[in-house]
Amino acid sequence: MYQQSEFGFGQSSGIAALSRANIVRELPKPSFGEKAARRPIFIDLVPDLGLDIGSATWFRGAVSCLILCGAAIALLPERPQIGTAEAPALSSGQWEERRALAISPLANGADSGKRMAAGDAVTAISGTPERPNIDLVATMGQGDGFSRVLERAGVGRNDAATVTRLVAQVTPLSSIEPGTVFKLTLGRRANSRQVRPLDRIALRARFDMNIEIVRGQQGLAIRRLPVAVDSAPIRIQGRVGDSLYRAARAAGVPSSVAQEYIRVIASKVSFGNDVGATSRFDLVVEHQRAETGEVRFGKLLFASMDNGGRKTQLLPWTINGKLEWLDPKGLVQSRRTSGAPVANARLTSGFGMRFHPLLRYTRMHQGVDYAAPYGAPIFAVADGVVQHAGWHGGHGKMVKLAHGNGLGTGYAHMSRIAVASGSRVRQGEVIGYVGSTGISTGPHLHFEAYRNGSAVNPRRFAFVAPAALSGQQLASFKARLNWLTNLPVSGRKDGG
Repeated sequence: MYQQSEFGFGQSSGIAALSRANIVRELPKPSFGEKAARRPIFIDLVPDLGLDIGSATWFRGAVSCLILCGAAIALLPERPQIGTAEAPALSSGQWEERRALAISPLANGADSGKRMAAGDAVTAISGTPERPNIDLVATMGQGDGFSRVLERAGVGRNDAATVTRLVAQVTPLSSIEPGTVFKLTLGRRANSRQVRPLDRIALRARFDMNIEIVRGQQGLAIRRLPVAVDSAPIRIQGRVGDSLYRAARAAGVPSSVAQEYIRVIASKVSFGNDVGATSRFDLVVEHQRAETGEVRFGKLLFASMDNGGRKTQLLPWTINGKLEWLDPKGLVQSRRTSGAPVANARLTSGFGMRFHPLLRYTRMHQGVDYAAPYGAPIFAVADGVVQHAGWHGGHGKMVKLAHGNGLGTGYAHMSRIAVASGSRVRQGEVIGYVGSTGISTGPHLHFEAYRNGSAVNPRRFAFVAPAALSGQQLASFKARLNWLTNLPVSGRKDGG
């Protein structure tokens, strides 16, 4: 705004230049002999603010600029205020209609039930007609309560309590499995503020029974609808191939039964040494087929493994209230410790003198080593009491079991111990996990066996209990074993 040319022809203000020119013309030079007139002092009120910043002239120009700007603001005209009518307060009904257009109903799960607020042309009716009845389907979840399922589906508390009581008279509520489907019909209600009454409910209470509850003149009444079920054990055989579990599943064995079969067989044989691709598995499992087409598998009734050189057969039998797996002779715990106490194991070092890979000298190796994946579970080879569970020098984390009659076993180099000293363990129970603690070159299990405190070769060591069955019990046991082993084969997997 206030710029002057330093060379006399620049961007100076026209008014300022004109004023300076007039002042110069009004003061001519005095003639000879005349007294020189006093030259007026020129004060520039609008200097160039881009020059001499911080000087007295610059501050004078800045003050002039502020005065001019303040005068312009003070002379601005006043803006008139436009009056508007105040919006009337909304009633509760109008508020519910309007809020359907807002974001909050969506954030709250669209609880208003509206898709769009009513416009001016919409007239609400006094009573909205309802459907005479509603058909619903509910499913019981894992850990769900029976009455909770009904109430969640819209059944009133009184009706839910009545249905719960009626069903409990037919079958325990705990026996109703997760995934059971409830088909419900809710009837007409007098007004929208009441809960719809339950007219009908149907469900599969048991595998062999459907239940239907219908409302009559006397209230809710239950009706049992039995389902015919054919119960017959099924026998499945196959070749192990690359994986026993995958081969069993491909032959039609349920996953839970396949896992139980592997656990039982693993207590008698070594999968790393005694089971190969050509070995054959044989098992019998409970099987039920309903007339409606549903199929259900039950408990494992027989387990066998034929590896060509030796056949292992096991049959469950209850002795003194305790379930035991017996061999064909009726022996309890008739098992060989040559079977590795860890699955998917590979024998890497035997019993006897050997050159230690870390200590670099020859010494007695009082057990056998099985290479196995880190963290693989380690099983007890027989029932016993935990004598030691903790650190044991070069053995690292170790568990020692006493099995009675001077017999014992040891499991070393564990990554984690799963039992405590003084506790009792069952054959096949997990007592720890494969690791590489102590003096070890890698993850493996060092397995030892003792007789009267002296180490013996575990691969030549056997736990054989006296015959648990005799007389009529032994005869019944052998008759059942003969019946199961002569069942026709219903499923077969020969691929591998």
